[in-house]
Amino acid sequence: MTQRWHDLLFAHWAVDPEALRSLLPESLKLDISHRSAWLGIVPFRMSHIHARGVPVLPGLSHFPELNVRTYVSLDNKPGVYFFSLDAGSLPAVWAARRLYHLPYFHAHMTASSEGDWIVYESQRKHGDAAFRARYRPTGPVQLREAGSLIHWLTERYCLYTLVEGRLHRAEIHHRQWPLQEAETKIELNTMAKAAGIRLPADAPLAHFAKELEVLIWGLKPVE
Repeated sequence: MTQRWHDLLFAHWAVDPEALRSLLPESLKLDISHRSAWLGIVPFRMSHIHARGVPVLPGLSHFPELNVRTYVSLDNKPGVYFFSLDAGSLPAVWAARRLYHLPYFHAHMTASSEGDWIVYESQRKHGDAAFRARYRPTGPVQLREAGSLIHWLTERYCLYTLVEGRLHRAEIHHRQWPLQEAETKIELNTMAKAAGIRLPADAPLAHFAKELEVLIWGLKPVE
C-alpha cells in the first residue's frame, strides 16, 4: 500500500515505563531511551492512499489521521505499537481494522492552514478522545543522526499488532524523515487518557515534517 503523509507533527513525551508495559503484548519489548519510555501523539493528513495496482479512489484516499503510539522491539527489530489511530474516514477505519487489525476509530477531524500554522482538531465519534492544537515548523529541515533521540523515535520501519492473540508485523519503507523543529500550542489533549495513559505536564518534544511518501506491506505472523 502507498500513502503520502502531510503536515505531520511528532509530539513526544517521556513516560514511566511501568505505565506502558502492562498495555503491551507480552512478547514485545518496550524500548527505553534516556531512562524513559516514550509516548508519541502524531497528527497529520493522508493522501494518495491505494493498494498496489489499484488506482486512487476519489473520496477514500484523503483524510486526517491521529496516532497514539509507543516504541517496541522484537528479536532486535525496532518498531511501533499503536494504542489508537483515529481517522476522518469511516471506510478507511473499516478497511484498516479488517486488513491490519489495528485499533482504528472514526472521528470528526479537520486540518487546515493559517499562515505557517497547521490548525488541527479531532473528536472521536464515540468516547472522550479529543485533540485540538496548532503547530508550525520553526527551523530548517534536518536529517537526524543515527544514535540521536529523535532518530531513535522516528526512524522505525515496522509496526506490531495482535491478530487473534498472535503477534504480527507489517514492514514499512520510506525515506529518512525530513524533520524541522516545531512550535506547538495544544489546547485540548485527551488521547493518551483514553488509552489509559497519563501524560506528564511537560511540553512535548515537537518536530514537523511537511510531506513523506510511505510504503506499507501486509501483515505477517511473527514466529
